[in-house]
Amino acid sequence: MIGELGHFALALAFAFSALLAIIPLVGVARGHGGQMALARPLTYGMFVFTLISFIALVWGFLANDFSIAYVANNSNTALPAIYRFTAVWGSHEGSFLLWMLVQASWAAALALFSNRLPLVFAARVLAVMGMIGVGFYLFMLLTSNPFERTIPLIPVDGRDLNPLLQDPGMIIHPPLLYMGYVGFSVAFAFAIAALLGGRLDSAWARWSRPWTIAAWVFLTLGIMVGSWWAYYELGWGGWWFWDPVENASFMPWLAGTALMHSLAVTEKRGTFKSWTVLLAIAAFSLSLLGTFLVRSGVLVSVHAFAADPTRGMFLLSFLGVVIAGSLLLYAIRAAKVQSHSRYDLFSREVLLLGNNVVLVTATVVVMIGTLLPLFFQQLGLGNISIGEPFFDEMFFWMTIPFALILGLGPLTRWRRQDFSEIRNSLALAFVLAVALGFALPWIFADVVHGLAAIGLILALWVVFTTVAELRMRVASREQKWPALVKLGRSHWGMVLGHLGFAVMVIGIAMVQNYEIERTVRMGPGDTFEQSGYVFTFDEMYEWEGPNFISDTATFSVTRTDGSRVGIIKSEKRFYVVTRQIQTQTGLQVNAFRDLYIALGEELDDGSWAVRIHIKPFVRWIWAGSILMAIGGIFSMTDKRYRLRRRLKAERKREHDAEIANEKEARV
Repeated sequence: MIGELGHFALALAFAFSALLAIIPLVGVARGHGGQMALARPLTYGMFVFTLISFIALVWGFLANDFSIAYVANNSNTALPAIYRFTAVWGSHEGSFLLWMLVQASWAAALALFSNRLPLVFAARVLAVMGMIGVGFYLFMLLTSNPFERTIPLIPVDGRDLNPLLQDPGMIIHPPLLYMGYVGFSVAFAFAIAALLGGRLDSAWARWSRPWTIAAWVFLTLGIMVGSWWAYYELGWGGWWFWDPVENASFMPWLAGTALMHSLAVTEKRGTFKSWTVLLAIAAFSLSLLGTFLVRSGVLVSVHAFAADPTRGMFLLSFLGVVIAGSLLLYAIRAAKVQSHSRYDLFSREVLLLGNNVVLVTATVVVMIGTLLPLFFQQLGLGNISIGEPFFDEMFFWMTIPFALILGLGPLTRWRRQDFSEIRNSLALAFVLAVALGFALPWIFADVVHGLAAIGLILALWVVFTTVAELRMRVASREQKWPALVKLGRSHWGMVLGHLGFAVMVIGIAMVQNYEIERTVRMGPGDTFEQSGYVFTFDEMYEWEGPNFISDTATFSVTRTDGSRVGIIKSEKRFYVVTRQIQTQTGLQVNAFRDLYIALGEELDDGSWAVRIHIKPFVRWIWAGSILMAIGGIFSMTDKRYRLRRRLKAERKREHDAEIANEKEARV
């Protein structure tokens, strides 16, 4: 009964999304305020029934209702309760229901916090969200129903959840990633609504910007958690492998980063309007492309969902409709948009444009590297491999201009900047960056790798130019440094975002060039010395978990001078139901390095193949990502984006004026 209730609620959510896609736009065309006002309650209805459907599926997992095929395929009575809950998004159907709940949540939040928007514009935005919902709900109802029954052959127990997903990282990774993916639909809806109204002014950029930043923050955290999970769970020791599914989330992140910077120019200077709209379309289209890659079955990856061709064709058709329709509207409307702002070649506008060019180029590189092997395979031209060396090489060269621009941009004024005013600050930042960029590797590792030095120089350049910009901000004020407190949250968001990028680059430069990896044969009592650390294999013991049996190895770590570092435990788990073996990595960490131990195979003499990694500064990669996300949170909560109460009469005058303008435009 609960399963049927969930399916019926899903159908009602589809009905509400269809009405949301039609009625508000009809109201806009007719100038009917009542029909436009229906956009918000229809959005709330779509959210409520999607939530009911999601709760029904959660109930099925917690109650071990194996009459629901999706529950039977992804759960087990021995599975811990927390993983029975997260198993809801452990495979295709349930994860897409979570996707739809996130989509409906974004739409409901937009309806709730859009009181400052003119009624006509809000109606258009929510109607576009309804159109997106129609496509996704149809996809679920026609190809991916999570409530299909196993009746009459109801299994006694389930097949269990994939052991890779029985991990705390997978509790938060998919929801964060989906919040970012789907969040770009809000930026897309704002852009399409602006095109429909023919008003690509700075107002829509100001309304869209906090929502875009929020989506970017979630996607940043989602990618970061996914990287962290892969690092310690898969046992191979890397933090990014350029897996096609990883790339599928990275492409919209790059486009979203470009969109954030472009929105700042459109909001503050009234220029780059058409370009900003195109980036909004691109960011959401890339999110849809990632959805297609993950769920169509064209990719083989630990991150991908098994899918049949029907799902792939539906998603490909939906992707084509969204891209073709939005670009057609863009071609019709954007050509009429003109920007009247003037600026010199050396100005913040030009530097932000250069920033966008680098980010878009990086997006295209990732897209080519991801899709080209698929095209070759599908066209029968053979198999080609585009892997880590290609991406590492390309991104190394693109990081150089990006970091240089990132340092220059905040120091540069809008419209025109006299280079002599910032020459001394730039020269000092460059000298300090170069000096420390070569000195720090020597201090930490006694050897200087050229690529590491370049990475550190770029990161320190961003740090020192950011500090120089803050110094210039307060130099002309009487209170000097206390004036920093008075800087707006948006400005501090920029500072934290740029510093976060620098911290991440430091982590990448150090771990990529100074990581040490060794695979050794060890048994209880054996020791291995590397880089000032002594690893002693103390013991191997077996213990039983709720649904697995674990062989656990204990290693004690000391320095060569005898001082104690800590204990590291690494496991090999055998999951009884799925008959799969899973490695649980052992870690001993501090702010400057990770000691990483993963058990390989047991050898004939009872010893084990043991992989030992010493990874300097690897945690700075994730710390930098978190710092960038915090910067985004600061920016989106700036006072100019906060809701303010307005008098009812003023709001009514704004709405009436908007409706009158629409009627006049039709005449």
